Amino acid sequence: MKLYAFVAAFVAVAPMAFAAPTQTASTSAGDVLVNKDGMALYTFDKDAGGESACYDDCATAWPPFAAKEEVADEGGLTKITRKDGSLQWALNGRPLYFFAGDAASGDVNGEGMGGVWHLARP
Repeated sequence: MKLYAFVAAFVAVAPMAFAAPTQTASTSAGDVLVNKDGMALYTFDKDAGGESACYDDCATAWPPFAAKEEVADEGGLTKITRKDGSLQWALNGRPLYFFAGDAASGDVNGEGMGGVWHLARP
């Protein structure tokens, strides 16, 4: 009976653990890609070849959207490996980031920053 309860609990939780890491939300800038908490995701023009160019101070201001190995790629969402070996989500090969200046879901304060940061669009 204990095994049955464990399996039932795992089956109930498993879909949440492996759910798509993004969704679409309507913001003042239009429809954008957000994480499960509604925080906007961005791309960086200086990224190339499916690799991140944002490290150190850049990654403090623009934290990478961390990925876990056990969450499957879905559609255009894939994982890239950063220089430190950590995983980051990418959309169609473009690494995804948050902006430290966005405090709440729906914030899109990083749009167009420096002419190289752009909201990720579905």
